[in-house]
Amino acid sequence: MNILVTGGAGYIGSHTCVELLNADHQVVIYDNLYNAKSAVMDRISHITGKDVCFVRGDILDEKALDAVFTQHPIDAVIHFAGLKAVGESVEKPLLYYENNVSGTITLCKAMARAGCKKMIFSSSATVYRMRMEPPFPAFTEDMPLGPINPYGATKRMIEQILTDLAASDKEWSVALLRYFNPIGAHESGLLGEDPQGIPNNLLPYVMRVAVGKLPCLQIFGDDYPTPDGTGVRDYIHVVDLAKGHLAALRALESGGARPYNLGTGRGYSVKDVVAAFSRACGHEIPCRVAPRRAGDAPWYYADATRAKEELGWTAQYDLDRMCEDAWRFIRANPDGIR
Repeated sequence: MNILVTGGAGYIGSHTCVELLNADHQVVIYDNLYNAKSAVMDRISHITGKDVCFVRGDILDEKALDAVFTQHPIDAVIHFAGLKAVGESVEKPLLYYENNVSGTITLCKAMARAGCKKMIFSSSATVYRMRMEPPFPAFTEDMPLGPINPYGATKRMIEQILTDLAASDKEWSVALLRYFNPIGAHESGLLGEDPQGIPNNLLPYVMRVAVGKLPCLQIFGDDYPTPDGTGVRDYIHVVDLAKGHLAALRALESGGARPYNLGTGRGYSVKDVVAAFSRACGHEIPCRVAPRRAGDAPWYYADATRAKEELGWTAQYDLDRMCEDAWRFIRANPDGIR
């Protein structure tokens, strides 16, 4: 298939492009490089041994999108492009609603004009209504939704838009992939998470502490109702997540819009992650406890049964492998991808 990958130069997008190319799909990466590097395209080519078609453009740019669909016979779109920092979304909600929601609508209109009506959407576990007190059951796709920040709200809105679109026109087929917490890196050490500035997520922060770029990891709260008091999340290797997109292509044959959780089905605490990364890098990670962050849920993890039964997909890598691959990447790229 010919796949347009919006945001394909980003962390999850780049790993997904590797899996698509290795499976002999044709890929067009469409990215504005807001939070990505152009060097990523060379690294994807190096890993796969295949040329990468890259178009620099924004999902809010109708003319640029129309040009991509005119110049390339696109069969399906994998839509990663969007802003993703939870804290920034609270500070700048209009920016997030405009870019993520309006950008997706603009993309869908361009797809419709081109007669391309198959999409895999990069959603998030943040669409769920998080529990702040026990019990903490695994999330299934039919559990109540209720995001608690503008970033999660944009994902929820987009899911609804795509669901309504697929209901209005039977030619549309959409897979809504709800990611849990992707970490890790490609085993080559060439691709990995490389955020701009101070990282917002746990593992990129740990990685920078491990190579001496940051002095100490802040653990936000150690008094949660969890086994060791720190927050528990369902961490998934980014390559497992990328392969989930490959599996989701088969779901696009059935029509309609269908959500799928992509997670391992188990939770790891902040202290679990720190211990695993310490084993990977061979030295202790200095930490200090800071107050809880507002809105952080104590514990959540996925029930990924639907993805297993309908897509034939399950996560393969454990936490130690996730940290080993992340350490290999940051050790080879202490200043990020250049």
